[in-house]
Amino acid sequence: MDDLERHLDELSDRGLLRRMRLVSGPQGPRVLLDGRPVLLLCSNNYLGLADHPRVREAAADAAMRWGVGAGASRLISGNMTIHRRLEEELAEFRGAERCVLFGSGYLANTGIVAALARAGGVVLSDELNHASLVDGCRLAGAQTLVYRHADLEHLEWRLREAAGRASLIVTDGVFSMDGDVAPLAGTVELARRHGARLMVDEAHGTGTLGPGGRGAAAAAGVAEEVDVVVGTLGKALGSYGAYACCDATIARYLVNSARTLIFSTALPPPAVAGALAALDVMRAEPQRVARLGRNARLLRDGLAAEGVDVASSGTQIVPLVVGAPAAASRASERALERGVFAQAIRPPTVPKGTSRLRLSVMASHTRSELRQAARAVAESLPPEALSGREAPLDARALAAAAA
Repeated sequence: MDDLERHLDELSDRGLLRRMRLVSGPQGPRVLLDGRPVLLLCSNNYLGLADHPRVREAAADAAMRWGVGAGASRLISGNMTIHRRLEEELAEFRGAERCVLFGSGYLANTGIVAALARAGGVVLSDELNHASLVDGCRLAGAQTLVYRHADLEHLEWRLREAAGRASLIVTDGVFSMDGDVAPLAGTVELARRHGARLMVDEAHGTGTLGPGGRGAAAAAGVAEEVDVVVGTLGKALGSYGAYACCDATIARYLVNSARTLIFSTALPPPAVAGALAALDVMRAEPQRVARLGRNARLLRDGLAAEGVDVASSGTQIVPLVVGAPAAASRASERALERGVFAQAIRPPTVPKGTSRLRLSVMASHTRSELRQAARAVAESLPPEALSGREAPLDARALAAAAA
């Protein structure tokens, strides 16, 4: 075990050692963190549905009716009526022919990319894509070509490089660590011009952007032109699991080719029922999506008033780049001392030199809570983070990691 201890010591010396904190109670605006009451500003429970009474009741009722677990993979005996019902509801919500449920967002992205990007082909990946998409590229038989973040000219150059080969473009809709939105209208146009398929991960766009929370592609008016839309059930929908919306042919192909679907136990019925109830609440109460947008603007405005540069974000995710891992960890601890839990994000989650506090807003936060958070976080940042100067992204390092 000496080699493992040495590796842990190295991580500690570099300010990259991670530990789990203990949250008591549901994922609300305020929680007990390691026994201490704090304002929660790093949860993806964007619409406040994880602890909604209807969602809780639906999950409890499903446990009594269908049991706690599905018992097997969906291709054995684990495919239950409640799974089919959620797939139908999500397909209708997204305006897609079919929907296929997966066990998690990570399983969905790795399985779908690996299934669609086959030997002899090319997968083109934004350099700031989520790790699950990066790992899907690594598992795929196709060559991976990384393009500069949200750079359509570079993407087109890469597509020309891939000419004559089956191509799959993969991108986040909302980038989870930066809070910016992919240029999906332009990406769709390039995909069609070059005959490429397009896969968009809407994990952080579902429930937050577009009409009724239908995501970044819907907000851009191109939802029907995206070949595969992936979303999670564990963020705005407050439950657990993931899905892919697509046409009937791709759905059948994924059922027969996505190893993370074929060889994984089906989602637990309580999680599926909770997601169904959350989807119903979101459709019945679109004001939740609007409130999330207002709260995000309120936090960004509050931070800007305190001298913090937030220009890079236009969504519910607000990154505050401080640079070194140790500086981000110290800023997180200082915020915690002021009653705000804002987690430090360090490499390899983000590129070297861009460690940050990643703030995420919920629709259930109040104005006073967000004003308090803006002051507390601004007081916790190192002076250089208040100057509006961000450390440059180490794009080459990230591209190398994704290749």
